[in-house]
This record gives sequence, structure tokens and C-alpha cells, in this order.
Amino acid sequence: MKKFIQEFKAFINKGNVLGLAVGVIIGSAFSGITTSLTNDIIMPVVSIFLGGVDFSTLSVTLPTLYPLAEGAAPNTLNYGNFLSAVINFFILALVVFFIVKAVNSAVARAEKALAAKKEEKKPAPKEPSNEEKLLMEIRDLLKEASERPGAGAQ
Repeated sequence: MKKFIQEFKAFINKGNVLGLAVGVIIGSAFSGITTSLTNDIIMPVVSIFLGGVDFSTLSVTLPTLYPLAEGAAPNTLNYGNFLSAVINFFILALVVFFIVKAVNSAVARAEKALAAKKEEKKPAPKEPSNEEKLLMEIRDLLKEASERPGAGAQ
């Protein structure tokens, strides 16, 4: 049991788990904002073009197989709420798309700048010393001598 608890602690303390938890909390708060945006701002504007129809009240009353009890509300299919939820989803997806696109763009720019910085930091090849130059000349002369015809063993 102790090993299980240690593994669980190691799992929880990883950065990606904590980041996911923060993302879920912020996402749920942001969901409330987009729901309000949809219901309080976008849907009233859309209803102007649809003749003042309130989407949240759009529904179809379903038939009943048995008589309803006194004061019981009939079953309704509330497709207006569903339409609002679909529009809310698309707004949320669009916002997340823009956030991901902006983050990916920023990461790409940072990687490009880092690569340019690394390229900038590479030192220029240093000039060979006088001894190295002399040794290279000797090597080249020996190579030329061995390539000449008749320069074999004497």
C-alpha cells in the first residue's frame, strides 16, 4: 500500500497532471462565460433576424400515452436549448482554436529565435597555427610526389 501511495504522489506531482487540473478548472469557468455570451448576447441578436423567437423557449410537446395527473407539466422536447448548446460549443471551440493557434505560433517563433541564437553562438573555425600550416604543406608535397609517374621506389 505504501508503494501505491508513493507512486500516486509521484503521478500527481508531475507537471502535466497539475496543468491538466488547472486547465479543467479554468475551462469550466470559461464555459460559464461562453454560455452567457451565447444566451445573453448572441441568441438575442439571432432572434432579431428570426422574428423575435427566443431559442430557449423553442420546444415540441410530446404526446402522452397515459392521462396526465392534475397540474403535471407535459413532456417537451426542448430543441431550443439544444441549439443554444450547439452554438455555445462552436463558440468555445473557436476560442480554443485561436488560443492553440496563438500558442503554437509563439512556440514556433521561440524555437526559431533559439535556433538563430545557437547558430549565432557557434564560433568561427579558428585559423590553423603556423605549425599546422607547415605540416599541411609537407603533407601536400608528399602527396604530389607519390602521385608523379616514376616516383616509385628508387
